[in-house]
Amino acid sequence: MSAHPRALVAVLCAAVLGALLPATAAHAASRAVQGGRLDWGVKSSFQSYVTGPIAKGSYSLTGGAATVGSGAFRFHSATGTYDGDTGAFRASFSGGVHFVGHRTDAGAYQLDLTLSRPTVRISGSTGTLYVDVTSKAKGTGTVTTSSQVPFAALSLGGIDMRGGGDAVVLNNLPATLTSQGARSFAGYYTAGTALDPVSLSADVVAAKSAEPTPSPTPSATKSPAKNKTSGGELVDGAVDWGVRRTFREYVTGDIAKGEWALSSGAEDGGALFRFPDGRGTFKDGDLQASFKGEVRFTGAHGLDLRLSGVRVTVEDGEGTLYADVRAPGFTGDKVPLVTFTADELKAKDGLAKVTEAPAKLTAEGTKAFGGMYRAGTGMDPVSLAVATTADAELPALPDLGSTPTPSASPTSAEPSAEPVASTSDDDGVPALPIGLAAGSLLLAAAAFAFVAGRRRRTASTSDTD
Repeated sequence: MSAHPRALVAVLCAAVLGALLPATAAHAASRAVQGGRLDWGVKSSFQSYVTGPIAKGSYSLTGGAATVGSGAFRFHSATGTYDGDTGAFRASFSGGVHFVGHRTDAGAYQLDLTLSRPTVRISGSTGTLYVDVTSKAKGTGTVTTSSQVPFAALSLGGIDMRGGGDAVVLNNLPATLTSQGARSFAGYYTAGTALDPVSLSADVVAAKSAEPTPSPTPSATKSPAKNKTSGGELVDGAVDWGVRRTFREYVTGDIAKGEWALSSGAEDGGALFRFPDGRGTFKDGDLQASFKGEVRFTGAHGLDLRLSGVRVTVEDGEGTLYADVRAPGFTGDKVPLVTFTADELKAKDGLAKVTEAPAKLTAEGTKAFGGMYRAGTGMDPVSLAVATTADAELPALPDLGSTPTPSASPTSAEPSAEPVASTSDDDGVPALPIGLAAGSLLLAAAAFAFVAGRRRRTASTSDTD
């Protein structure tokens, strides 16, 4: 095997028999990419510099981005296209990361950089990572905002993207800063600098089958008009809250070595947990609502924290999030955990929502965390949406897509540049090689593993990254 880093691509086939059809069979047109994740740490040494004793800064996540492991950021909700005939691939991901450092006496930051909406484009043998960039130039302090800057060149290592499956998984693609990226990086690094590798997993929507047009069927009776409920009663609702980013990192890190699990209907959005099925009342900006779901954090050193029975009240623009708490040394029902500003909670077209409202820990909330945080500590922001009409749609939860195979996922903050080829499908059964062409398969097999098999979406209740 070549000594230089080589990336792994696994294109999981929607049907093995379809992959074995003669080469003369027609290929489907480009198919939609819908759902998935991209993991990238930007540059580990830059993270250390920002949070270290020189810059004395920090980073924050926006738009539902999360952390994974101890050094990568996870971007979500892939959208784009994939052409199995040509191998052309494009996927954009949601979320961003905001770095600040070198705070001045006036409170401003000399280092101020935001990277968001990463997009991977692959055509032929070349790949590029694009990002939206807002940066402050060193020295002048001039702020520049640019959309979809070709930030990094991605090394594909000779892999062939052609195929036709239900997921694309790329692991540890070496990334190199481009000249445009260097300018957007506010001059901290020069073109050609090695960045952290990029890993991604994206679901591909199945091609439409060429089935005969079905016979017309009598039109169904339309459901009754979806009118506003009486008395301000809620039809539906959800509250999204990640508790606290650093707490999640502590749980899954080297100290606690733990995990979290969701139950009773709670959903995982990567950087947040969704508590659904809101019931209650909303009138004149005031809210009384309860939600379903439970999150349980477990780990070493006696860590066992359960939060359930989530409730939210809003009165005079001030919101409070409550939960039933079960933890060693403390048990309580309807414990006020955090407060947040909700003066923008106003109904429009049957939907009232607050997005990423800053939240602070209450004095009672400190007991839930065993005194780990003081009252007033900033917690993860709260997003809240309640529907008063049946046709109002709640905001979509970040879509992480299918869970990639273990070998396709990053395993550390500094993953090996040499990926480990996957040899099994989701059920642990050895994967069947695809005969795209007998001669080319023998040559390609020496460079990468091209595996097939219908992926089934994991039904687990949590993504413990």
